[in-house]
Amino acid sequence: PLLGRYSSDDPVVMNRHVAMAKAAGLTGFLVSWKGTNDLNARLDTLVRTAERQDFKLEIVYQGLDFQRRPLPVPQIAEDLRYLADRYADSPSFDTFSRPVVVITGTDQFTRRQLRRITDGVRGRLLVLSSAKNVAEYRRVAPVTDGDAYYWSSSDPTSALYARKLKEMSRAVHTDGGLWFAPASAGFDARLIGGRDVVPREGGETLRRSIDVARQSSPDALGLISWNEFSENSHIEPSQAHDGEELRALATSLGGRALVPK
Repeated sequence: PLLGRYSSDDPVVMNRHVAMAKAAGLTGFLVSWKGTNDLNARLDTLVRTAERQDFKLEIVYQGLDFQRRPLPVPQIAEDLRYLADRYADSPSFDTFSRPVVVITGTDQFTRRQLRRITDGVRGRLLVLSSAKNVAEYRRVAPVTDGDAYYWSSSDPTSALYARKLKEMSRAVHTDGGLWFAPASAGFDARLIGGRDVVPREGGETLRRSIDVARQSSPDALGLISWNEFSENSHIEPSQAHDGEELRALATSLGGRALVPK
């Protein structure tokens, strides 16, 4: 990062991240979280930061562990109750009238398990699946409130990208759910042992991704990502790419790029 090495619990860094994102035209962050003492404290700090800057938040609940195994169903249900109890009335989470929680790895849970997870909170939270195709979305649709597709390796020049997003949008909206369409700045899996690369093209990949995602009539654009450096999908200004993606984002959203010196 051009900000230098930082910790995610530093309120000064949080404040600068929110200021950069808001100036560029973003209305909020989707925050990766699950219930631990450290992450609960960090989320509280970010909520206070967002409230001061009139910035919105939603949650991406990490439903899988580091070995990609599903977390216990009672643990997830309890974590969602904690979110509802603590933040259901917070102004930072009122974009869609109720806080939105996207559960990652929903394809690893049965529909019965997801019902146990969501039943106690669906009146206070909007719980979205992370299905990657229409068939998987339809499987979990009865126990969720929509879908947010995390497609970090998407290539906006591919016809598959546009077609798949429109198909997902149609399925979700037919059910009256929320559809969060993904748009990515680029991708490079080599840092995490993979081989796939989607070049950034000096911000052009992000601009094209946003244009294509908008064509799927989303309720929100889920930009991937603010600071996911391991997948090289970050928009945050970096030593490797300077402020190219932040400038591209600001151009697409009608904002301005605050690139750190």
